[in-house]
Amino acid sequence: MRAAFDKLISWTGVLVAVVLLIAGGLLTWANVFIGDQVEQQFSAQDIVMPEGEALASLPDESREALEEYAGSPLDSGPEAKAYADHYIWEHMQSQGAALNDGEPVTYEEASGKGRELTAAVAENPDATQAEIDEAQAWMDLRESLFMGNTLRGLLLYGYAFATVGTIAGIAAIAAFAGAAVLLVLGAVGLVHARRIAAAEAPTTA
Repeated sequence: MRAAFDKLISWTGVLVAVVLLIAGGLLTWANVFIGDQVEQQFSAQDIVMPEGEALASLPDESREALEEYAGSPLDSGPEAKAYADHYIWEHMQSQGAALNDGEPVTYEEASGKGRELTAAVAENPDATQAEIDEAQAWMDLRESLFMGNTLRGLLLYGYAFATVGTIAGIAAIAAFAGAAVLLVLGAVGLVHARRIAAAEAPTTA
């Protein structure tokens, strides 16, 4: 009875190990596939991480976050996140602050202000060149923020996708490790069950 129970537990462990091996294989495939896709898609954009003078005007935190990637092609998730959060974002903030007394501007704020000033100029035949230029500046800022937000979103989606690939790789390692442990335990259990069966045989006879 004890031998049969040990065999049942051992074969169950072996079965679970096989499932983990299959899962590990699929997770490894996902890790490699996602990694290749992320690298190909980012490389196709031909973006080079900023360096030198391009970093000089950035706040210390952003400059330090970008320095480790300076001058390298943007082809990985961490680089995409750094570029989106510490380069594009900083430029968006500074552009808005230049028109808004030093305060950053969101896309919605720039869009609303731009439409308001453009409508005022259109309704005023005596509008000065300065008023026309101001309205145009806000509309240009609106377009710039829209493009910046779009690019940031795409880069951060790529970063999220790359992170999923990294997690899949870690999960694959865990699955293979778990399978190895269960296979060893299963083999030990089967050997033990055989010894129990041999020991119980004379008693049963």
